[in-house]
Amino acid sequence: MSGHVLVINAGSSSLKYSLVDAKTGEAAATGLVERIGEEQSHHVHHGPTGDFDDDQAVADHEAALEAAVRAFETHGPALADVDIVAVGHRVVHGGDRFAAPALVDDELIAAVTDLVPLAPLHNPANLEGIEVARRLLPDLPHVAVFDTAFHQTLPPYAYTYAVPSSWQDEYGIRRYGFHGTSHSFVSGQAAGLLGRKLEDLNLIVLHLGNGCSATAVRGGKSVDTSMGLTPLEGLVMGTRSGDLDPAIHGHLARVAGRSAEETDRALNSESGLKGLTGANDFREVSRRRAAGDERAQLGFDIYCYRLRKYIGAYYAVLGRVDAIVFTAGVGQHSAEVRAAALSDLESLGIHLDPVRNADPTDQIASTEDSAVAVLVIPTNEEWEIARQALDVVRR
Repeated sequence: MSGHVLVINAGSSSLKYSLVDAKTGEAAATGLVERIGEEQSHHVHHGPTGDFDDDQAVADHEAALEAAVRAFETHGPALADVDIVAVGHRVVHGGDRFAAPALVDDELIAAVTDLVPLAPLHNPANLEGIEVARRLLPDLPHVAVFDTAFHQTLPPYAYTYAVPSSWQDEYGIRRYGFHGTSHSFVSGQAAGLLGRKLEDLNLIVLHLGNGCSATAVRGGKSVDTSMGLTPLEGLVMGTRSGDLDPAIHGHLARVAGRSAEETDRALNSESGLKGLTGANDFREVSRRRAAGDERAQLGFDIYCYRLRKYIGAYYAVLGRVDAIVFTAGVGQHSAEVRAAALSDLESLGIHLDPVRNADPTDQIASTEDSAVAVLVIPTNEEWEIARQALDVVRR
């Protein structure tokens, strides 16, 4: 059964939207309002008649959504002419309360508000987007789709940290994982590409963009994932450090007088590839590496080494692996990362075909006789949000 969903992703100073056919994944229009609240904002709308750009002040998220609605009316498609069945909202953190998408009501708003301490940079903006959309589009059902929900199937031994148990009870300290919408979508696509049932597959999914995460998926369910209480844990990322010794915070406080906030900010915004190479854009790191930059080479090596460690760890977690799936900007477009991350893993049944790996049109990068398939699959979080929202309203 078809139906369009207006997908909204509200950030702290941005509002991204997409009108998606939940059955086919086709986007009738997409748009982005950036620099909300600044003297000059930027709004781009990609519609059936082409692209529309506008640079003028957008005071807040309500004004941003109003601008988006006007863009639909002026540049198409007119929302009144489309069979919109729901508005789907990306919400970063659902804690341990939400293991599935949920219809937005006052109780959900209160629950997501309670979870703000776990995602202080994201959940407030997500909430503002929901509240604005409910005011401007009151006749449509609104559905919250949580980044953390896919990982609520982790067993206790995978999500529990070895810290005083009262920390989890009182402060919610445990592994939650993120990028769940992407991992869910890509897992389903992998099953289709292999022509097999998802419930029969063991997958290692690698979402590699500016943020990076790895997930072990058994039978369509997440059983372990690299990001933890926050998106800082795990793989090396564009600006995030990934795994490190937790005593670094205390050490820097003693020897450098750095506050916890200063160190936390540096680990999230000034570390990862940016800290190692001076650039967080992987394309720039690759360009510098090709030009012989030693820092870029070291950053690349560390990035891929961490990937290989997680692949080995999740192979052990799953016991049997049917496919390793690369997705998101770096995962999809960097053949060199895939080759380096999978080097010397032939004993695990992983055999990369260098010709297929270098072909940007080939979604299978492994040899025909590889026991473990290597897949390259574009993610589409907007489509996944649309599908999940449709499932909720059609129950």
